[in-house]
Amino acid sequence: GSPPELRLMVVGSSGPPQFLLTNAILGREVFSKDISSLSDSRKNTGELAGRRVAVINGPNIYDKDISRPKRKMELRRQKCLCIPGPHAFLMAFDMDMISPNDMRAPKLMRERFGRHCLRHCIILLAYEGNMEAAALENKVQKTDWHLRELIEKYGGRFHVFNKNWRDRSRDRELLQKIERMVASLGGGYFSSRTFQKAEDCVMKEEKRLRKQRAEEIKKAWTEMEKQYIAEELYQQQDAYTTSLGAEIRAKAEMDNGWVRTSLARGLGTGFVVGAVVGALFGSIEGPGGMVLYGIIGGAVGGSAGGTAQVAINTTLNPL
Repeated sequence: GSPPELRLMVVGSSGPPQFLLTNAILGREVFSKDISSLSDSRKNTGELAGRRVAVINGPNIYDKDISRPKRKMELRRQKCLCIPGPHAFLMAFDMDMISPNDMRAPKLMRERFGRHCLRHCIILLAYEGNMEAAALENKVQKTDWHLRELIEKYGGRFHVFNKNWRDRSRDRELLQKIERMVASLGGGYFSSRTFQKAEDCVMKEEKRLRKQRAEEIKKAWTEMEKQYIAEELYQQQDAYTTSLGAEIRAKAEMDNGWVRTSLARGLGTGFVVGAVVGALFGSIEGPGGMVLYGIIGGAVGGSAGGTAQVAINTTLNPL
């Protein structure tokens, strides 16, 4: 079958590089070009050179406008959005604006994600213009010692990407670098005690949400049995189960016992549910997509229909 989805934790030091990188990976404008900070955590899915990817963003590590409790909450949420753990950390910088803070970024990465996270990390350098790949790499090698020293802290792994996300010329190369690094580490993903804690809490929350919605699920099932028979019934049930699973998972990743506060409840669940369920819709082409939409909008009705519609709208109009 097709290779599993790659989970990519994109980390920014300061300013816009992490947002430019997310746009470049997904080949669409997830973040507007004017954005330079983010106060919440987000997950977006798509494809990089034909491979399915999930990209997780959170606040920049040097964002001064975020309180410590809020930062802690978002760090936990980032981990929940990336369970059971990221295949790669992509640390984004501006090639022409390396600051003293950037030099301290590896230390902060270790504090926040775990001692060994740098082994799973690649530096991504944003540039503007139309330079050839070889010339860019050469520029990095010959540039000031700050940048070279920074790259060494990440095992010498780096990739240069264009700030213009429409330039797809280096997608394949970036994917190969990520896959090579993952393979060199045994083909698995990065994990730690806190990522395991995140996974446990998400699963616990999923269980709670399913229990909470048991009546609604039973009603939907009965409704389908009235409307469909044989093969068509199985298709409808399968589509419903898949979409409901994705919706519940998205909610549980965004808000669970580990991250839950009064603030968390009011924050961005719609966006992430939109991104995940929307990606599910987007990835099922042709009749499959139509069946799934018909299910949620028609047979099920009620809250699932509302969520699906929000999901689609939100995905088409990213914040």
